[in-house]
Amino acid sequence: MSNLAGKAYGMNVITPMRPAVTWINNFLFMISRSLPATLSGLLGLGFIHFARWVIIRRDQWPQLGQPPANLTNDYMLFCSNFNGTWDQYIDEFADGIPGGLDLFWYSSTKYPNSIPITPFKNYIRANQVDTSYYYNATPGSGQRDIKLALKLSHDLAHIAARASTLSDAELASAYERLLIANQGGMGSPGYAPVASTDTAAADRNRADAELGLWGEGGSGAIEAERTLEPVAPEVVIASTANDDADARAAVRAVVAAALDSTPHTDEKPKVTDPPSEPPAEMSSETREKADG
Repeated sequence: MSNLAGKAYGMNVITPMRPAVTWINNFLFMISRSLPATLSGLLGLGFIHFARWVIIRRDQWPQLGQPPANLTNDYMLFCSNFNGTWDQYIDEFADGIPGGLDLFWYSSTKYPNSIPITPFKNYIRANQVDTSYYYNATPGSGQRDIKLALKLSHDLAHIAARASTLSDAELASAYERLLIANQGGMGSPGYAPVASTDTAAADRNRADAELGLWGEGGSGAIEAERTLEPVAPEVVIASTANDDADARAAVRAVVAAALDSTPHTDEKPKVTDPPSEPPAEMSSETREKADG
């Protein structure tokens, strides 16, 4: 996906605003800058690299040789970089600063408020512009990884500067304390496992609903053609893994080697009922019936 670069996700959202109410968001931004405590919830979200809201008036779009646009709206541009999935980010954002989000998008057309979360997610996705090129200088490291690595580097430099004045025992003690204090910063960087494919699936499933609500270019509902092609029966292949004794034995051997144990290859013997025997004492009439 173009929005992903290693562990990071880049988001761009552009929402229209009526020019008559743009001044309201300018005023709200002035208040938030003068009262940083209003952003304390945002600053506490450690997985966010960067988040910024910018007001772009209809006559401020850059001209790069294209014909001038005759726009009727001003726009709010929101840019952010974060670690995790799209759904995780929106959920944490709405939980962390729901009031702040409602202020920052206060003047945006059709903004539904951040709570409840489903209309808010639909609004963000409908106005999101996918990143066509996303560069990340440290794709194998998240924000916390980089901060912990910088702390480790700083602590090592501090010990190195004092090494000539320390005895062997003091240097060993200082180094041991450094290792204990920086255990979280000594992991190997690498790409995070896929946390969930729900976001991509939700985008696909939501596409028809978004087009029905907004239409191409925001013109309203449109008619979408859909052709259903069921999977042919011959395409469906039944699994035969459980029928292959050699395959089961190989899997047991691999698991046993990983657990350093002996594989249990023998099946548990089936318990069969013992042959019935007539009681020791039986009347002659009953014995004749048993003998047939």
